[in-house]
Order: sequence, then C-alpha cells, then structure tokens
Amino acid sequence: MRAYKFRIYPSKKQEELLNHHLWLAKNLWNELLDECKQMYKDFGYFPTKNTLQLMVKDYGLYSQTQQEIAHRIYNSIIRVFRFRKQGKKAGFPRFKSFDRMKSLHYPQYETGFWLDKKLTVTPFGEIAVKKHREVKGEIKTLTLKREASGKWFAIFTAEDEKPMPKENHGEAIGIDLGLITFATLSNGKMIKNPRYLMKHEDRLTFIQRKFSKRKKRSSNRKKVKVRVAKLYEKISDCRRDFLHKITTRLVNDYSFIASEKLASREMAEENYGKQINDAGWNMFADMLAYKAEGAGCRVVFVNPEDTSKMCSKCGNTRDDLTLWDREYTCPNCGLTIDRDLNAARNILMRATPGQGGSNACNSLHKERDVAVATSMKQEAHTHS
Repeated sequence: MRAYKFRIYPSKKQEELLNHHLWLAKNLWNELLDECKQMYKDFGYFPTKNTLQLMVKDYGLYSQTQQEIAHRIYNSIIRVFRFRKQGKKAGFPRFKSFDRMKSLHYPQYETGFWLDKKLTVTPFGEIAVKKHREVKGEIKTLTLKREASGKWFAIFTAEDEKPMPKENHGEAIGIDLGLITFATLSNGKMIKNPRYLMKHEDRLTFIQRKFSKRKKRSSNRKKVKVRVAKLYEKISDCRRDFLHKITTRLVNDYSFIASEKLASREMAEENYGKQINDAGWNMFADMLAYKAEGAGCRVVFVNPEDTSKMCSKCGNTRDDLTLWDREYTCPNCGLTIDRDLNAARNILMRATPGQGGSNACNSLHKERDVAVATSMKQEAHTHS
C-alpha cells in the first residue's frame, strides 16, 4: 500500500461545502462521543460498532463518511482499554473543535469518488487536482484534508504489486544522528544540520507576537493565525524535502545502513526538545525504512546505548565522556577520533548477527568489517 498526496483547488462554492461537511463531521464526532460516555455512565458499557452505525444515518454527510466516523470513535475507545491492559499510557478520545476536525474519508473507489483529469467526489462534483505523478496500482481510499493554512489536499491509498528488489552493490555504513551535525557516516562523510526552524525563528516570533496581541475570536486574529500556519508549513516542507533527498541518496549509494533506534520523543522531553524536533530524526528513520526495500538496501536499527562512550578500535568504555566532549580519546589504545565518527563505527559494528536489536545477515558481515577497516585506515592516514 502506498499513499499519494495531491494538492486540490476547490472553487469558492466547493470550499464552502467542504467546510460545511467538516462542521457536520465535527458535530457528529462530538455527539457520538457524548453518547458513548453517557451510555457507559448509565449502563457500564459502551455501544457496539453496529449501534454507532445506526446512530449516524441521514446526518447530512456522505453515507460511508458517516460510518467511518462511527468506526473511528469505536476503534479509539477500544484502543484505550487495549493499551491500558498492556500497561501503556493512553488518553480517552476528546471532543473536537472545528479546527481539530481536518479530514473527510471515502473508503471505496468509484462509489464515492473517482480520479481522472479531475477528481470527482460525492457530493462536491469535479475538483481541480494537481497530479504531479501518476498513481501506480489500484486506488482504494481517499481522504480530503484541510491544512491549518487553508490548503486542501487529496490523499489516495493505492495497492500495487510488490516490485522486484533492485541490486545494490554499495558499501555498508553506520550512521550517528546528532544536532551539531545531522548525520555522521562511518566512512567519514558528514551531513550538515540545516536547522530550518532556527532560520525562520525571528520571523515566526514576530508573527506569533502579533497573533497574541489580537483580540480573541476576531477576524484579525484569524488572519494572523493563518500566517503563522503558513510559516510553519513552509518550515515543515523544507525539512521534509531535505530528508527525502538525503534518504534517497543514502539508500541508492549504500547496500547496508545501520542506524540508532532513538526514542526522540522522550529525549525531546528531557533536553533540547526544540532542536530534536527540528532535526526530524523519526521522520528520517521512517523514510529510510520504506525506501530501502525498493532500492535493494538493508536498514537495521540498533540499541544506541554507549555507542559514543565505547572505543571503536579496542572496545574500551569511557564513563567520563560528556555531551560537550566532541573528540574521543581512548586511554587504553590511544585512539583519537571525532566523537560522532567513533559512534557511527560502533553502530555499524553492533549491527551484526547474535547481538540484540540487529537483523543483519551473515553475507553483510564481511562487507561491514572491510568498510570499518577502510575507514580506520583513512582516519589514521589523515592524522599521520
């Protein structure tokens, strides 16, 4: 299954109708959620999926869109109790404002929608769409999504046959992710951190200050709110474009990639949250994973514990290393190396059979050792 996201350009009347349907969808969500809470309060159990489906009939939305909202409510409630049984934290579904209801879902192609030169959706008619690429495979579902900036997008999911994997004869590398340098490769190459949020931070602060001064619920406040959303959207688009380019280049150039399995959300809650979120480590990992198969590349995520503190030459561990120490010097073997390069080599060595968190195959073991040895020789030659 693949997702395709296209920009759509509804007319003024179509946009008014789309917003009206979002308003109806928001009201339907809140009414169903209120009914679920009331039933649990009165009888001690929640309504079934079939009961919720009967409650949404003739609400004014497309029939399958109404049913999808009922299914979403039911699945959200079930997921809460499933997570709590597993000991995980899970919040109960919340009531939505109009700004939080952003999408309309159509689960069947040729019944509620179809795509040709234009997108035809019941009951909105033909909507102009920017098809910047062809959809491969059989289209299954459509989601009409409104962004905070006011732009509308059509997101299709399509099922296609699994392609034959390509042959990739590149080297094996390890990647250490960071904030000063976005990524350091075990072969010595480095990828700079573009820091898109920092580049636009002054402009963002200026607009947000104007937003906070506007009277609540006023038209001026809404206009400035859209300006803030557009700037955030620009930052997000720049970050996504950067990550797409580097992940595509990596999976095409290398046959085996070892990276860290980082808990970036937990890390962001402790220290450097703004910088970690701006770097987009999770998005980088997701892109690597789904692009690797089609490029004939293997991606392995390993436990990052002590990869910066351990010597990549002799295996000795330094416990006195801090975040501010950017050079690693081993007291045992005397190796002096860049901290991130040392971590990248350790990540590559950790991605081997028989160690936790690894899925690497034996055929890549020798190639990995050769890559590490070559990198170490190059580093020694540079220092000499």
